[in-house]
Amino acid sequence: MMETFDYVIIGAGSAGSVLTNRLSEDAATRVCVLEAGPSDWHPYIHLPAGFIKTFHMKSVNWAYQQEVGPYTGGRSIYAPRGKTLGGSSSINGHIYNRGQRQDFDTWAQLGNRGWGYPDVLPYFRRMERRVGEGDDTYRGRDGNLTVTTMDWQDPLCEAFMNGAMSLGIPRNPDYNGQIQEGVSYCQRTILNGLRVSAATAYLHPARKRPNVDVRTHAHVTGIIFEGKRAVGVRYNRGGKYGDPLEIRANKEVILSGGAYNSPQVLQLSGVGSPDLLQSHGIEVRHALPGVGEGLQDHYAPRSVARVKNIKTINELRRGLSLWVEALKWATTRRGLLSLSPTMVYCFWHSGETTESSDLQLTFTPASYKEGVQGQLEDEPGMTVASWQQRPESRGYVRIRSADPFQPPIIQTNYLAEEIDRRVVVAGMKLARRLLASEPLKPYFAYEDFPGPKVQGDDELLAAATERGTTTFHPGCTCRMGPADAPWAVVDDQLRVHGMEGLRVIDASIMPRMISANLNASTLMIADKASDMIRGKAAPAAAKLAEYA
Repeated sequence: MMETFDYVIIGAGSAGSVLTNRLSEDAATRVCVLEAGPSDWHPYIHLPAGFIKTFHMKSVNWAYQQEVGPYTGGRSIYAPRGKTLGGSSSINGHIYNRGQRQDFDTWAQLGNRGWGYPDVLPYFRRMERRVGEGDDTYRGRDGNLTVTTMDWQDPLCEAFMNGAMSLGIPRNPDYNGQIQEGVSYCQRTILNGLRVSAATAYLHPARKRPNVDVRTHAHVTGIIFEGKRAVGVRYNRGGKYGDPLEIRANKEVILSGGAYNSPQVLQLSGVGSPDLLQSHGIEVRHALPGVGEGLQDHYAPRSVARVKNIKTINELRRGLSLWVEALKWATTRRGLLSLSPTMVYCFWHSGETTESSDLQLTFTPASYKEGVQGQLEDEPGMTVASWQQRPESRGYVRIRSADPFQPPIIQTNYLAEEIDRRVVVAGMKLARRLLASEPLKPYFAYEDFPGPKVQGDDELLAAATERGTTTFHPGCTCRMGPADAPWAVVDDQLRVHGMEGLRVIDASIMPRMISANLNASTLMIADKASDMIRGKAAPAAAKLAEYA
C-alpha cells in the first residue's frame, strides 16, 4: 500500500520549514517533509560561533564546489549549503537582512503580480518577532522568527562606524526599516545566545502536530509524474545505498531544495532543457529551458588590515582566553561564542549617480587565513568584505550525470559582466578608505590585503579574482516570470509552467538578485506561498507614504 499525503515537501530547509508549519495549521491536511540530511541536534548548529565548525562538516553540509569561473583566478570556490533540518539557516551566519524595496518592485515589474514591496512587507512583518528598535510600519513583533541586534560592543566596531560617518555614511538604526543605506551593528536570528533557525522557529513547533511527518536521511532521487501532473516522490532512505521508497501526494509536490538542489531534482526528473536531459539519457517529461539557468550570487573580495594597540577575535579564541569565553557563554550566553561572522553592516553607493545603495560592506574585528574561510589567523587583524548588491552576471546549475547522488555542476560566472567588475573595484576602494579612516588610525597598523602596492583598477580587479569568494547567497535558478518569458520556470503562484501539482518554493524562484543576504526573503517567499497553496487571501498591501 503506497503511503499518501496531501503535500510532499522536498527539503526541510528555510522554505520547507515555514511551509510545513503553515500548511499543517489545517488539521485535516497531511504533510510529509523529506530531508536528505540528519536532524539538527548537533551542538555546533545552536552555538552561534559554531558556524566555523559546520562550515566544513559534511554530516550537515552538502559542501559543494563551484566550477572555475572566468574571474576566479583558476580557483574552484567552496559552496557550503545546509543539509539538515533548517537547511542553510542551521549553518549560516545568522544575518537577518531583507533587502531594498526596489528589489521586490523589480520582481513585480518583470510580470509577477503580487510581489511588489507593499505586497511582501506584510509577510516580513508577520514572520518576525523583532526585539529592539524598529518602526512598526516595517517591523513585526509577534511572529515565529526572533530578530535581535548584535549586542557585542567592540571598540574596533565603534571606530569603524565612526570612520564610515567621517566619510559621509550615516548611522542607520534599522537597515530593515524605511531605508537600507547607512552603517550599523548587524541584525541576526539569535535569542539568548542561541541560533534561531527556520527549524527552531517553524519546523519543530509543527512536528508536535499529528498531521506532520518529517523524514531525515531521505535523499530524493526524482519526482513521479502521471502525464504532466506530479503525483509523488522517489527517495532513498539512508542515502545512496539505502532503501528506494516512493510516496504519493494527493494535492501537490513542493520542491524546496534551494538554488542548487531544486533545479537538480527537476532535471533528474525530466523537466528542463531537452539538450541537457538527452545528453544524460534522461527522458524529457517537459521541456523547460530555464531550469537551472540564471544563477546569481554575491562575490566578495575581503580587504584585511593588521591591527595594533588592541586585541582582536583572532587572539581571544586561543588558549586560556577561549576557556574564559566558553565559561562566559555557558553562564551568561554572551561573549565570543555568541558572535556571528559579521558584526557591522554598511550599505553605500559605488558612485554619485547610483540612486540606491549598490554596495554592501561588512566589518569584523577578525581575519581569516588566506584561502581558508572559517579559520582565524594568528596575528591581530580586521576584515572588510565588500560586494555588489545587484550583480548582472548569471551562471547556471546543471546535472553532471543521471546519478542523483552526483553533485550538480555549479557555474556562477562571477564578474562576467563589465558593470560587476566596475562595482566590485569601487567596493574595494571604499573598503580601503574605511580601514584607513581617521577614527581607526589608533588601531590600523597597515593594509595586508590587497596591500598598498595594489593601486590601479586593473590591479584591484586582479586582487578580487585572486581572493574573492562567495557570500553564500545563491538564487535565481528556477525563476518566477510569465509563461512567455523563455527564462521563466514558475508563475507568480510558484507553479511550474506547463505542469500540474508541482511548485518550487525557495530562493531559486527569485527572478533577480536582491540587495541582501537571502535567508529573510526565502522565509518570506515560503510564508506568502503558503497562503497561495491554501487559497487564503493575502494580507492587505502595506500603505506606505512613498507609494501614495
